[in-house]
Amino acid sequence: MLPSHETAMLKTHAARILHRSALAALLVVAGLGLAATGCKSSVADDPVLRLSSTEALEEGKALMEAEKYNRARKYLSQAFEVEPNSRSGREGLLLLADSYYLAGNNANWIQAEAKYRDFLNRFPTSDLAAYAQYQIANSLAARVEKPNRDQSATYKALQAYQELVRLYPTSEYAVEAEAKIDEVRNRLAEHEFVVGDFYLRYRYPTAAAGRFEQLLERFPEYDDRDKALYHLGLAYSRSRDREKYDLAEPTFERLREEYPESQWVARIPDQLPEPPPARGGDDDSADRAQAGTQAAQDAAREVVDPSTP
Repeated sequence: MLPSHETAMLKTHAARILHRSALAALLVVAGLGLAATGCKSSVADDPVLRLSSTEALEEGKALMEAEKYNRARKYLSQAFEVEPNSRSGREGLLLLADSYYLAGNNANWIQAEAKYRDFLNRFPTSDLAAYAQYQIANSLAARVEKPNRDQSATYKALQAYQELVRLYPTSEYAVEAEAKIDEVRNRLAEHEFVVGDFYLRYRYPTAAAGRFEQLLERFPEYDDRDKALYHLGLAYSRSRDREKYDLAEPTFERLREEYPESQWVARIPDQLPEPPPARGGDDDSADRAQAGTQAAQDAAREVVDPSTP
């Protein structure tokens, strides 16, 4: 047994702990009471928070029709948050995403994409899932940069449209997605052309030829294939590589045969530059030096493609 003085000390310590616990409990209860009072006050002060999901949805729809997207969001958020799994709640979340998409600008399109993804994550079997996927792709496509800028959003949009076709092939949005895929791929092809043209203008014909070759191989549906063929022929004709140089005339001939009415046919040079000397000795060194310079230019200037279609 503990000595009497130690027993007394333990009892005193236990009493203090109980006192502190009781005080803490009282503070928690008081805090909850204040929070409840605050919530009641918020609800009383904001009439939107008193609306049911259905009521908030109807108000939000009316504001959407009036194109008052910012004001509509509060009602649509209420419709979803009050009953997230109800029909009105699901519709509220989807319309909330629409409100960002229709408002325009990059910041809103980013928000729209996030809301559409949230809808898909919560309701993957919804009859509106195909629409949500289509709008994810549209939100990305809306943020596509010019052909001479980074094409990350373009690749992501392409993947999103392709995902729609794969997951919802019978959807009414699948046909529209196919058309969008063609548009996006044409934009990516134009990006390849712009980069190739940059190399050609700055006298890196081998790097330019690589871009034009890649464009023609990867994007057979490109709208301006005649333009690409003409510039490929030019790149070959200016190459220090004799094998590449020898491809110039056949490329120009292909342009004449495949696109006889093209404006680019008239631009084919009457006479090609002098061919480069046969490989060997100093020429090999020059080629290696040029290749090294091109690699440096690639690293410094080329926009890195995050993925391939």
